[in-house]
Amino acid sequence: MILAAGLGTRLKPWTDHHPKALAEVGGKSLLQRNVEYLQQFGIKEVIVNVHHFADQIISAIKENNGWGSDITISDETDAVLETGGGLKKAEWYLSKEEAFVLMNVDILTNLNLSAMIQQHTNSDAIATLAVTERSTSRYFLFNNKNELCGWKNINTGEEKIVRQSPDLHQKAFSGVHVISGSILKQLTKQGKFSMVDVYLDLAKDHLIHSFDHSASKFIDVGKPESIEKAERLFAAKP
Repeated sequence: MILAAGLGTRLKPWTDHHPKALAEVGGKSLLQRNVEYLQQFGIKEVIVNVHHFADQIISAIKENNGWGSDITISDETDAVLETGGGLKKAEWYLSKEEAFVLMNVDILTNLNLSAMIQQHTNSDAIATLAVTERSTSRYFLFNNKNELCGWKNINTGEEKIVRQSPDLHQKAFSGVHVISGSILKQLTKQGKFSMVDVYLDLAKDHLIHSFDHSASKFIDVGKPESIEKAERLFAAKP
């Protein structure tokens, strides 16, 4: 599932008239690049949620025949539901899968998704989260056994510890998840909610692991100035 429903306020003025999913990097939209990225790992069945300028995204998908993938739309035009609410709305599409990938449309990376999926498959984790050692304002906290234990905002000092551990390591989340299908039954909230809150609730009694890809390319294409940086990082490649 590619999350493409956000308002993209950081990417103004582009998003005053377009969805962030169609912002271009090296002649290809963020959505196209991530569809093609998933194809590299054999994933060609994708659901995309839409809200902001939804018609433009739907038109682009139709005009390009899904860039070679079978793309289904999850329509959130009535209300944007955030990561958790968006995933719950698409439950009907994902419910028969043993595991699936969830990712944000505005990130670009070349992380080895096959290795991440394999790690998840070989573990007892209900979810595996892509992370790096980069600096940010909000971190997931993992222990030495690679188990999610909490979350911290270093700007506000807010911290939530859900699993006690003497050693906690800050990891920056990359917006790519590999999730077991069983998690869908755990999404009991309604409407708009974040997967961050879901993970922190589940981490008390379930294993949630990290997949560190600090050695790979990664950029959050959230601001206009990041477009140029992304083009340098990824050139014309997906």
